[in-house]
Amino acid sequence: MTEVNVSYLSRNIIENAYTYQEYRDLIDSLLREGKTTGENHSESMIHYTKMSVHRMKRLDKHLTLSDELEHRLQNLDRHLTWLVITEAWCGDAGQAIPAIQKMADESGKIQTRYILRDEHPEIMDRFLTNGRSRSVPKLICLDSKSLEVLGTWGPRPQEAQQLFYDLNNRADVTFRVAAEALHKWYAEDHTESIQKEFLQLLDHWEFAD
Repeated sequence: MTEVNVSYLSRNIIENAYTYQEYRDLIDSLLREGKTTGENHSESMIHYTKMSVHRMKRLDKHLTLSDELEHRLQNLDRHLTWLVITEAWCGDAGQAIPAIQKMADESGKIQTRYILRDEHPEIMDRFLTNGRSRSVPKLICLDSKSLEVLGTWGPRPQEAQQLFYDLNNRADVTFRVAAEALHKWYAEDHTESIQKEFLQLLDHWEFAD
């Protein structure tokens, strides 16, 4: 494989991206100032950010990986970089990122880095959902040595994504009702879906040319 050195995804971007702890510290610092990431610091966006922080703290403390996934992660032979595009106010990010980080921590071969969507539109626009939506979180899996893009995941587990589409296509469902239904799904799923999806993705990413 040859070194990938393109304007929208360079090694400099990876090296200057946030670690998980730096990302969490950034959010906490902004909240102390009455702000969140991005340009919209409205009361509702601050509320969404606080809810995401609450979910991340809970999942960081209580989330456990399946034995099968732990074994797969511990026996990974390829060094991977997971670059996650996110924003602090994103409810789906609050639900998914702790699981992503937990998986990376379980493996000695995976490093995570986090960047903000609105600060990196040139990257986000390369990884749109369905070719049109800047949905986050979006995980880009890279070969750590070459920075070759091996695949992506996000913004939600497939079952949650289908629920999102179904709710959005109903004229009688408000944004609030849809959000409540989606987070109820996350609470009942206990990260089982994302863990199962990553079991399959790891096989694909490890052996991708």
